[in-house]
Amino acid sequence: MACDKKWLPLESNPEVMNKFLSNVGVPDDFTMIDVVDLDDEHLENLPKKVKAVLFLFPTGEQHEEFCQSEQETIDAEGQVVSDRVYFMKLDANNASGTVSLIHAIANADEELELGPTSTLKEFLDRTADMSSEERGQELEMDENLCCVHEELAKEGQTEAPEADEEIKLHFITFVTVDEQLYELDARKNYPINHGSTSVDTLMKDSVSVCKKFMERDPENVNFSIMALVAGASAETEEEEVEE
Repeated sequence: MACDKKWLPLESNPEVMNKFLSNVGVPDDFTMIDVVDLDDEHLENLPKKVKAVLFLFPTGEQHEEFCQSEQETIDAEGQVVSDRVYFMKLDANNASGTVSLIHAIANADEELELGPTSTLKEFLDRTADMSSEERGQELEMDENLCCVHEELAKEGQTEAPEADEEIKLHFITFVTVDEQLYELDARKNYPINHGSTSVDTLMKDSVSVCKKFMERDPENVNFSIMALVAGASAETEEEEVEE
């Protein structure tokens, strides 16, 4: 199957995301679900085994100014980043959905075991010792992952825009590694350490950071949050969220 290596935006839709995960060899009991209520009580009722949190948000001048200030602070003061964090740098237009899913799977704990024939396992094994920039370059050259992305980007509920069209929405991922909360944004130079967390508080701690993004752009409503959860089928998880 040939693809043109131009990225179409991946829709913020658990059904599309779960098809992507299945197609690259992620076990069926690891699924994406929508997080539609950010109140603490609701978050506590979500599945406990949250492996990663994906956040879709609008970019723009306010966000770019904040990122510049954040980078200057970190460059001056430094931060601790575990060597166990798998991070990829890639600034390709519309690729952030697939990169965020890869970040989610790559940084999940050992409970998420990819099979020997998994397309994603082959990619992660091949890029394990590469730099973040080299990993991004490798993804752009990976025919299999590129084609899975393109196929599913066309399956969303909304009509896919042209690959060259600038979409001012961007996915990032939150994961816990060595009990630290990391923001993984492929457009940034490195992971961002947001402090202590745990597997039990990953969802709540990630939402706290997401709310800061929302506060910086209070007039915008184009935000969405999804979680990668373990231990149930997609159908079961959807039923639990609806309840």
